Amino acid sequence: MTVLERADIPAARRVVVKVGSSSISGDAAFRIDPLVEAISTVHGRGTEVVLVSSGAIATAIPFLDLGGRPNDLATQQAAAAVGQNVLMWRYQTSLDRFRILAGQVLLTAGDLENPTHRSNARRALDRLLGLRILPIVNENDTVATHEIRFGDNDRLAALVAQLIGADALILLSDIESLYTRPPGEPGARPIDRVDADDDLSGYEFGSVVVNSVGTGGAATKATAARLAAHAGVGTLVTSADLIAEALDGAAVGTWFAPALDAPQVSGTGSVRTV
Repeated sequence: MTVLERADIPAARRVVVKVGSSSISGDAAFRIDPLVEAISTVHGRGTEVVLVSSGAIATAIPFLDLGGRPNDLATQQAAAAVGQNVLMWRYQTSLDRFRILAGQVLLTAGDLENPTHRSNARRALDRLLGLRILPIVNENDTVATHEIRFGDNDRLAALVAQLIGADALILLSDIESLYTRPPGEPGARPIDRVDADDDLSGYEFGSVVVNSVGTGGAATKATAARLAAHAGVGTLVTSADLIAEALDGAAVGTWFAPALDAPQVSGTGSVRTV
């Protein structure tokens, strides 16, 4: 794993990109095409990309006439089964323009906690990347329970980035960067950079936001970004509309610099230090 700065993202060997439900479902489904186009550009120059995508449940809502995100687990699981199929179809249809094949990978929290399952997941992702296939990862909502869920795919993306030894992680949001407090409040300032030893206790990222299509918010992104950075993976939090700029190493978003002394997991599962 190479320790990168934000401007070095174009030189990354492996990159994980995470996009949330609100950015690609409902009226925002148009963002799938520019997201795929940006990923195809870096894929074409040899970078290995893993896409972590939420949106299965949100995508199913209009097809099932639910009127909103279901609250009970059984209906969430049923919606995920329907929505995951449609979501993958939309991604593959967009990827067809660039002759890129997608591979679906569904994980639960238990998969990454069980050493055997974790090793199997790493091996499968490594092989997909070796075959120049774009792995599209999501939580396996059809079998997950409330007790074992990741809670949000920002954390899943951070764990996947660590699992495969990614050089960089890009967490896509609805706003360009994280702020020192909710951006609508007086005195809120955009945060350009967070170093591994920076104290974030003075920032007000807010609580987890639950909207009509997904879960997450600034707090979950800050937590996931710090998790990845402490594992040695440089992490950028920025807007889904700026994915092309982010992959080009532009000075956008909030950069969580990787810890220089983080223990890393190699492709064989052994631990090494950067």
